[in-house]
Amino acid sequence: MYPKKELAQLVISACHQFEIDTVVISPGSRNAPLTIGFSNHPAIETLSVVDERCAAFFAMGIAQQKRKPVAIVCSSGSALLNYYPAIAEAFYSQIPLIVISADRPKHLIDVGDGQTIRQENVFENHILYSANLVEGETENNKALITEALQVSKEKMGPVHINVPFDEPLYETVEELKTFDFPITIANETKQSVDFEKLASIWNISTKKMILVGSNYPDVELQEVLEKYIEDESTLIFTETTSNLYHSKFINSIDKLIFPLTNDDYSELQPEVLITLGGLVISKKIKQFLRKYQPKHHWHIDKLRAFDTYFTLNEFIGENPVEVLNQFLEFTEKVDSNYQFKWLQKKEERAIKHQEYLLDCEYSDLKIFEAVLKTIPDNSQVQISNSSTIRYSQLFDVNPTLRIFCNRGTSGIDGSTSTAIGAAFAEDEQTIFITGDLSFFYDSNALWNNNIPKNFRIIILNNAGGGIFRFIPGPLTTNAAEYFETPHNLTAEHLAKMYNFEYVSVKDSVTLEKELNSFYTESEQPKIMEVFTPKEINDVVLKNYFKNL
Repeated sequence: MYPKKELAQLVISACHQFEIDTVVISPGSRNAPLTIGFSNHPAIETLSVVDERCAAFFAMGIAQQKRKPVAIVCSSGSALLNYYPAIAEAFYSQIPLIVISADRPKHLIDVGDGQTIRQENVFENHILYSANLVEGETENNKALITEALQVSKEKMGPVHINVPFDEPLYETVEELKTFDFPITIANETKQSVDFEKLASIWNISTKKMILVGSNYPDVELQEVLEKYIEDESTLIFTETTSNLYHSKFINSIDKLIFPLTNDDYSELQPEVLITLGGLVISKKIKQFLRKYQPKHHWHIDKLRAFDTYFTLNEFIGENPVEVLNQFLEFTEKVDSNYQFKWLQKKEERAIKHQEYLLDCEYSDLKIFEAVLKTIPDNSQVQISNSSTIRYSQLFDVNPTLRIFCNRGTSGIDGSTSTAIGAAFAEDEQTIFITGDLSFFYDSNALWNNNIPKNFRIIILNNAGGGIFRFIPGPLTTNAAEYFETPHNLTAEHLAKMYNFEYVSVKDSVTLEKELNSFYTESEQPKIMEVFTPKEINDVVLKNYFKNL
């Protein structure tokens, strides 16, 4: 059974030919032709998620892990607007998302018809391509759909295909018509890189820094960076979400630079900065590099360069592994104490870190230490935004773990939905660590029949937005409750409603006991809600940094 509407058949045929094999559908009537067609296609897996915001983040989590486009389908009207937070995240995180919206035909726009808004180009500020289809214009529609799908695949980001349907919507035929779409393989023109010019700068510089932002786990990148760290004039800074580990990499950036004086900053200031990967979490490193700017900043990325530190003077639009491997042939090791000095500082901070945590009282910081120690090897870990991802930055993470966070827009809105999508896409166990506000904000994420049994959620519930007790400003005002959002909510009843196992933790002894069995096999996914003392969390963290 397939839709009679040619527009629906065009879209479905194109998705199949472009090897889009996963489609997340939200219920509605106007999108009935698409729903009927996708759900009956033998080569396409369709998943139903009611809440469009959750559906879009769920699909984005799948695309994040599969590293290939995933489509989302919705009805007309405000349903489409609920996709926007995930579209913005996908845009900045370079995740391919195919947004397919049903629409009213043009003669029904702005005449007072129900469930009707101006859908064409509605995401124009955060979309790579918008294809506005028109009924009856087959060849032009084919060209628009082809362009949209190719752009998403090649440029790794969201595209929007708007499909107007007039009634009747539920008429069907027995066969799906096949359309030929001119899928082309992009002619890759290699950027000419003047390695000799770059080497002439690199080889006389005694202070060089490589900074890696969010990055999908990459063995080849790991290997080439291990060659660069052999040069004692080079420092490599990574983050939790960089998914790169080495004893000589500085992975806890804030831990290193938070206590530095102006003189220290001057000594750390690099002459050359190479940046790789996506967005950087550490606010401290951004402030540092904007104030103590390198003479030379080169960014290497296949698709995009952000001038985060306002110093970018060389963008190399190629695969970082290939570029770094080629550049090695032109580089020479330089005598310098740059690496030695800052690795020594790193070791000093590590000792201080351990000393403080030995006597640290029950708090967010202490709980994070316990949780990170117990996560099973080779797990996927999804972490929500705000203070949660920042706590993770203070610890040496098990190098077998794969860490992800929605850092494109850094919002708390779809973290749970993304984690569920990522868990659905992978066989390995996924552990989601989240704050209470992020969890409750996206609680509709649990309204999803596709959650694996081995999915685990750990909620750090400090009864409000704990980060607003730490950052300077909010507590000096008389509006702190509006920043912090105090509450007395618990996830217990949500867990029961959505068929999760649930455990509550309020002290260190219970935490240790429950973590021992939390990751074991079960017939239901699990939630562990760890209640923390909001009155002391910020004090413990501030004292931690003072202790460094």
